[in-house]
Amino acid sequence: MRRAALVLAAVALFATGCSPLGLLNWVNPEPDYDRVELAYGGHPRQRLDLYRPKGATGAAPVVVFFYGGGWEAGDRAGYRFAALALVEQGFVVAVPDYRVHPEVGFPAFLDDSAKAVAFVHAHAAEHGGDPRRLFLMGHSAGAYNAAMLALDPKLLAAEGLPATAISGMVGLAGPYDFLPLTSKTLQAIFTAPDLAKTQPIAFARKDAPPMLLATGDGDGTVYPRNTRNLGRKLIELGAPVETIEYAGLGHAGIVIALSPLFRGTAPVLADVTRFLRARS
Repeated sequence: MRRAALVLAAVALFATGCSPLGLLNWVNPEPDYDRVELAYGGHPRQRLDLYRPKGATGAAPVVVFFYGGGWEAGDRAGYRFAALALVEQGFVVAVPDYRVHPEVGFPAFLDDSAKAVAFVHAHAAEHGGDPRRLFLMGHSAGAYNAAMLALDPKLLAAEGLPATAISGMVGLAGPYDFLPLTSKTLQAIFTAPDLAKTQPIAFARKDAPPMLLATGDGDGTVYPRNTRNLGRKLIELGAPVETIEYAGLGHAGIVIALSPLFRGTAPVLADVTRFLRARS
């Protein structure tokens, strides 16, 4: 009963934007792992948690996971459950914080994300990771960040990292094609002169890294058309992309499915792991 109550509370808090599913961290069995906190910049939110399997030998593929929160909320500690799901599969995982609205708007959170990725690339080997097998992953707004870094080479180039450093990208319920801006908050966050250039779909290219774009057909927050539209555009260009649409899954459900408690709802972790291993 206690476990069920905590899970229901976590989902309710996520839905209201009050918490990034941190309660799931309290009820999940955890693998043996090591975690270090590292600063990739001087701002308090320019820090990341880096996880690796305890006792692992050799260099493991690396995943940088960006959480969601509408570019105005979120905390890396709340997504330990997502990081550990990947650690169980043998990956080294970094979960960065990044600056959010109202302190910053577009493109500052992308600049932070690029800085975090460049930092992980530079230091992964010190923590058991293989920088030659570096993947980006995110949920919701975090999937947007990951997609923009994967598709717009200028963002990583500004941090001295070539586009070829990215081995692949996984997006869960990402907003990739969401114009016109329908809320005052989004209008305050995205104030670029050319709003089309704020959209990942505008940067779709044939030589994009392999991408896995997943959504749930019950997502009423970030509509599945975002995944469908970007996937279709990449296919038209001849880029390597796979799209998955989970029946009955909502916006929170697709990331909750990484948790051991909810893996029976959809094979999200299995699909992500298959994609990453095939390119590692």
